[in-house]
Amino acid sequence: MSGDVPEAEESLAFRIRGVRQSFGQTQALRGVDLDVGRGEVLAIMGPSGSGKSTLLHVMAGVFPPDEGVVDYEGTNIADLNEVERSRLRLRSFGFVFQFGQLLPDLSAVDNVTIPLLLSGWSRKKALARARDALAELGLADHGEKRPGELSGGQAQRVAVARALISEPAVLFADEPTGSLDTLAAEKTMDSLLELVRSRRRTMVIVTHDPRIASYADREVIVRDGVVSFRGGDGYAG
Repeated sequence: MSGDVPEAEESLAFRIRGVRQSFGQTQALRGVDLDVGRGEVLAIMGPSGSGKSTLLHVMAGVFPPDEGVVDYEGTNIADLNEVERSRLRLRSFGFVFQFGQLLPDLSAVDNVTIPLLLSGWSRKKALARARDALAELGLADHGEKRPGELSGGQAQRVAVARALISEPAVLFADEPTGSLDTLAAEKTMDSLLELVRSRRRTMVIVTHDPRIASYADREVIVRDGVVSFRGGDGYAG
């Protein structure tokens, strides 16, 4: 263990124990133990094929693990069915991916409204909130542009706005700047971390880039499907 470990589990967002995940004959996760504190920004690093993205997807309930416990705020995600996991993701989680995954035929502001519309917001209120979210990220004048009309950094900040629009408790970011040049990556990370920390949200970043990992409160390494700990104070299982 490293750092100041909380005495009460109430201070944890995630408590992961003995998680295993295989795809056919390939063992992606081989018994992962990991705690993530509420409000912590955690970077998960590791070489390609190490299991780091699989771990993120298991934590986010994209699919259940073959074995083990993924406790989020007192709920074992591993026990939820697909519909329940989808509801949890919509209610509590936000996602930023390497290539943004914006819908190319929709404007930036329409892309940002999607989580709100899925949650039952009226289109009028969703558009107003989306415009405010884009303005927070310096994109007030770009709302009517489609993704193909934006720079890579601008498009990724639209993806950040979409991920945070519904005020999720946890943000998952899988190589969020992997497609950007150094300057655009730094600007995106500065904007992202400012919003996450000002809202006291939990964030889990998967990255192979030490510069991006340096934005986190703590780094862990995934190798051959298991987790080791490195750097910073924080929560270690």
